[in-house]
Amino acid sequence: MDIFLLLLFFVFSPLGILYLIWRFPLAAKIGSVLIAYLIGLILGNSGLLTEDHKWLQDLLTTVTIPIALPLLLFSMNIKVWINGIGNTVKSMILGIISLLIPVVGGYFLLGDKIDESWKIAGMLTGVYTGGTPNLAAIKLALNVRDEVYILSHTYDMLLSAFFLLFAMSVAQRVLLLWLKPYEYSNNNIGFQIDNSSSKDKKPFFYFTRKSVLVPLLIAIGLAVLIFAIGGGLSMLVPENSSMAVAILSITTLGIAASFIPKINKTEKTFDAGMYLILIFSVVVASMADFRNLNINAVHLFLYITLCVFGSFIIHIILAKVFNVDADNVIVVSTALTCSPPFVPVVASALKNKEIILSGITVGIIGYAIGNYLGISIAWALHSFKF
Repeated sequence: MDIFLLLLFFVFSPLGILYLIWRFPLAAKIGSVLIAYLIGLILGNSGLLTEDHKWLQDLLTTVTIPIALPLLLFSMNIKVWINGIGNTVKSMILGIISLLIPVVGGYFLLGDKIDESWKIAGMLTGVYTGGTPNLAAIKLALNVRDEVYILSHTYDMLLSAFFLLFAMSVAQRVLLLWLKPYEYSNNNIGFQIDNSSSKDKKPFFYFTRKSVLVPLLIAIGLAVLIFAIGGGLSMLVPENSSMAVAILSITTLGIAASFIPKINKTEKTFDAGMYLILIFSVVVASMADFRNLNINAVHLFLYITLCVFGSFIIHIILAKVFNVDADNVIVVSTALTCSPPFVPVVASALKNKEIILSGITVGIIGYAIGNYLGISIAWALHSFKF
């Protein structure tokens, strides 16, 4: 597939998605993010993409989220976030506990059948507390063989894709059977991102009006500047800390800009950020190629499956005991399992704007502690080496 045509497809496919959302009620019920993800999965497994396209996929996933984050934060009500942070902290602690149980339990169940299992346990702890930077850092710290790392990372990407599909589709409805609903603040109830979710919501092409477009372009320019500053600061620290520094810097500057009334009240900043999220969703889903699944390493696949979905089930049980709401469980699990960039994706599928900043905060903390926790777990389990 021609690289230029692929770029056009990635950049403009959200326009088609938004038109479907605006025009057809069924598409609105499915949700823009889930449609984007499904399109990406179909493209990624169609055989049209090769290794020659990977640099474009990496570039777009690297650029879209850091620019989207400030746009998503510009219209945030920080007081609302502060009032709701307690449940998020509680959910994060429960989420980490929920992860450690299957990591340790799975090690004793399957460890004797998996090569370098204690090192894999450390990598899984790191990646499902923080993200891919932690996975790579722990790989280096524990001297994990390349083939073991690549296979573990491949399984991680595939299973995380399934987790995201669940989180964006039926997770909220399923969890609400057991957990309480999220309590919205009085001034920000039921945020909707899909354009046809409300008859009163302006159509997606409303931003082309001059009165909306000019202030929006200024806000986008500010978001790009924030991205550049965050990227510059990330170059001043070691590579294994660069992602955490970039996201922390961009988030902080985005929050600071939200206190500027002119920026905070600019129309369509959140929608512009969500457009970039849709690009990201199509691209990142296209990177999950199920043909890479190696059925010969079935025990490793089972171990990672246990960590991804077993931890989520345990998290739900603990959330019921400690009275944590469904949205917090889903978003915190997303932040821990899939890293902060996916938080806005899932939050938009949940139609909950308020919880984005809390989820990003959890992910940043996860980046910070992931290496320490992962390496500690690995060496602790090493004493029980098979």
